Amino acid sequence: MTDTDIKKGLAGVVADVTSISKVNPETNSLLYRGYPVHQLAATQPVEAVAHLLWHGELPTEEQLAELRRVERQHRALRDDVRAAIELTPLDAHPMDEVRSAVSVLGASDLAGTGSVLDATGTPEENLARSLRLFAALPAIVAFGQRRRRGQDIVEPRDDLDYAANFLWMTFGDESALDPVVVDAFNRSMILYAEHSFNASTFTARVITSTLSDLYSAVVGAIGALKGPLHGGANEAVLHVFDEIGSADNVVPWLEKALAEKRKIMGFGHRVYKRGDSRVPTMKAALDTLIAHYDRPDVEALYSTLESEFVSRKGIYPNLDYPSGPAYSLMGFDTLTFTPLFVAARVVGWTAHIMEQASANALIRPLSEYVGPDERHIEGFVDDAGTASISLREAEADG
Repeated sequence: MTDTDIKKGLAGVVADVTSISKVNPETNSLLYRGYPVHQLAATQPVEAVAHLLWHGELPTEEQLAELRRVERQHRALRDDVRAAIELTPLDAHPMDEVRSAVSVLGASDLAGTGSVLDATGTPEENLARSLRLFAALPAIVAFGQRRRRGQDIVEPRDDLDYAANFLWMTFGDESALDPVVVDAFNRSMILYAEHSFNASTFTARVITSTLSDLYSAVVGAIGALKGPLHGGANEAVLHVFDEIGSADNVVPWLEKALAEKRKIMGFGHRVYKRGDSRVPTMKAALDTLIAHYDRPDVEALYSTLESEFVSRKGIYPNLDYPSGPAYSLMGFDTLTFTPLFVAARVVGWTAHIMEQASANALIRPLSEYVGPDERHIEGFVDDAGTASISLREAEADG
């Protein structure tokens, strides 16, 4: 095997086929089941996009109503899940809370299945599990933020759709339900819902390929998403904004950061080389929030950093760049940004889990060994009674 045969990070490797989404860097486009994502974000509620990713088609009015009916049944934070969250140290990262909460959901849901073979799930069971996870995650994320703020839990409201209820459970304030805020949040959930074979999605598919259960696959995906080179980047963007402070400080800050060879989060993408196709839609949502909250300082910092970085490096913003300040303006704590990513991406993860299970093959790549040649423990006698010669004898024998 030569160096050219080894694809570090699986770069350029086509691992499987999928009908869920298509990322086309040449046309700078992202399609969910054939629909351009910017069209979906502008016209659909996130529940409809969940149906699309799971079933392949946008729902009828009746199908959407049924999905929402079931989703409302599973919104409330269960006692066992709340207990798991409260056992997590307050200074732990919120992604640890989310990971533990999903583990508890899975353990309860799969209780009594007995053999691991029984936990794999039928297509119908996994679809129902996917919807329950989608419904349960907003309460998990919302309670996590409120707990860190020393606030009581806010119960869900059946008169609100998914996006509005998510905001309500997080903030417990009617001002969070302003249509501008709800629309921007809904768009962000759709834009983050799916993105082909990214690291966390591929992790979920690898776990599924072993015939493990859906919850285990999602927990593994959460672990992958926590990393700053993946989901954690949206959180890192706000740390950059906070560090810079204002537009006036962008140039000196950037020059110092580049001299130190720092990686500037929010820019660059493994697939897109001419700009992330989701950015214009999220930036438009950010613009409405900037106007709504009268925060021209955010626009000044955003546009100045983008202009200066692109002119110096030729690397363009990714989705995390506009979503970070957008979530901040909505009132989310910076530590909550990556859990928000989980709540959105669980739709794509579960769609891929079901697709992998429908035509499964164990994912097991090869590696090229570059360690020491075979060697033996001096004086070791194997089961056949043959003693290994010592290393010194082997060397003496030439």
